[in-house]
Amino acid sequence: MRVWEVQNDWGIDNLRLAERPEPEAGPGQIVIAMKAASLNYRDLMTVLGKGAFRELPAIPFSDGAGEIISVGAGVTRVKPGDRVCPMFFQSWIDGGPSAEKRSRSLGGPLPGVLQERMLLDAEGVSPVPEHLSWEEAATLPCAALTAWRALIVEGKMQAGDTVLVLGTGGVSTFALQFAKMHGATVIVTSSSDEKLEQARAMGADHLINYRRTPEWAKEANALTEGQGVDHVLEVGGAGTINQSLEAARVGGRVMVIGVLSGFSTEIAMRSIYMKNLRVIGLSVGSREHFETMSAAIARHSMRPVIDTVLPFDAVPEGLRRMQSGVHRGKICFRYD
Repeated sequence: MRVWEVQNDWGIDNLRLAERPEPEAGPGQIVIAMKAASLNYRDLMTVLGKGAFRELPAIPFSDGAGEIISVGAGVTRVKPGDRVCPMFFQSWIDGGPSAEKRSRSLGGPLPGVLQERMLLDAEGVSPVPEHLSWEEAATLPCAALTAWRALIVEGKMQAGDTVLVLGTGGVSTFALQFAKMHGATVIVTSSSDEKLEQARAMGADHLINYRRTPEWAKEANALTEGQGVDHVLEVGGAGTINQSLEAARVGGRVMVIGVLSGFSTEIAMRSIYMKNLRVIGLSVGSREHFETMSAAIARHSMRPVIDTVLPFDAVPEGLRRMQSGVHRGKICFRYD
């Protein structure tokens, strides 16, 4: 079978297609014929040598979907023919996060989904909504689940709440969709008027171009009549965190789910203290969270936003597209 490997050194130019033996399912295991994968910013960073892999060669990417083609002895919860996604955290089935539950993630330190046949524990997969294509299903395990956990599990979002979404990347776009699904008002920021208009077409209520409005927290407060927003999805890191804290209402939640502009900055402690903010760091979620999310997606016939679908042979091209920043929605790869 074909797999993509980062081979002699880190970097997109060091990705190579290689051949590996077909896996066989042992007791408690399954083999999946992978049909599609999707790209996250984490995967780009991993290929560039900034991920959880410590040795080469390494098979990158965490998110994919496929069909179970064989099961080992003792497997009863899934069967051949089932359409499934491998879970990002293979050991986080339910309950809250812990170091052990978060220790086994696909695409680093475990081998990722860029392989035509994938051997996994039967507990480490979940069925996908029937109305989704393979590419659409492949977008769910990381970006969608992170947005779902931020707003629904941790944020306990209610109809009528106000949500501030930074940018139009994968997590942010899913957050917009989930927020509108639940009857929330959504403010979206971006440096691109074109991307903002696309967000409006998806239901965004208010748009802020942060190039023209660098102090966008003031604009977010004005849009909420001075109250501030209930939920902020903070994906920027050092360059945006203080604006996010300023934009949140008293008692609001700031979900820290990305660090695109770095880790280190002077934090506006006064806002956290005086506003009694809940600042929550989170990444992805459990299989139980995924199953609840999938049920909601199926009930509302929601479809993920896909930027482009490339063949399996074009993984380096997809990574360079993400690196350029021109994409909107998910970059996906079809295996056949």
